[in-house]
Amino acid sequence: MDTGVAGIHPAGVAAERLRITEIFHSIQGEADAIGWRTVFIRLTGCPLRCVWCDTEYSFHGGGWRAVDDILAEVARHEVRHVCVTGGEPLAQKRCLTLLTRLCDAGYDVSLETSGALDVAPVDPRVRKVVDLKAPDSGESARNLWTNLDHLLPHDQVKIVIASRADYEWARSTLVEHAIDRRCMVLFSPVHGAVQPRDLAEWIIADRLPVRFQLQLHKLLWNDAPGR
Repeated sequence: MDTGVAGIHPAGVAAERLRITEIFHSIQGEADAIGWRTVFIRLTGCPLRCVWCDTEYSFHGGGWRAVDDILAEVARHEVRHVCVTGGEPLAQKRCLTLLTRLCDAGYDVSLETSGALDVAPVDPRVRKVVDLKAPDSGESARNLWTNLDHLLPHDQVKIVIASRADYEWARSTLVEHAIDRRCMVLFSPVHGAVQPRDLAEWIIADRLPVRFQLQLHKLLWNDAPGR
């Protein structure tokens, strides 16, 4: 098994590595940083298999990259915003090191995570975007509800909605856990499953304290990899 050690630096310190699917420079398409130029670091691997997943190419493969090399590539793009995503980035323990190193370097860092893995160890400077899984995802049993206790005001909870039943689940979950009192809540429709206008009208009719969102990158580039 690869231990993630890439060799020895001149100073004699072992390089820490992560398996990376891609690093790319684009426009943030969702959450509170929507519209900002952003570098995305997509880690390889995910223990979940959501029915509507649009990044299945990140489940396997990728290549080992030293954390120092990752930071050097990010710096080349001269951005303020960096998003660490997947797959499920927290499936690699050294993701925590990467997040802290990015914060230390002065970036505005966000983490896109499934909500199935513990977010407690994440650097508090990171804006966590926790994706609670509604029933039609096929993975709602994997939601780690204790994660809600570790949300900070700058974090976000996203619920991707594929049906009216998903919406009713999301509405009940919002109320039961008072999530909007903890942080921003985002409702997003699954492309081709729920009409965006329908979801918007449900939110309006129920006067929910949530933020409706469409994925800007899908509108701009049809969700092409690396964009």
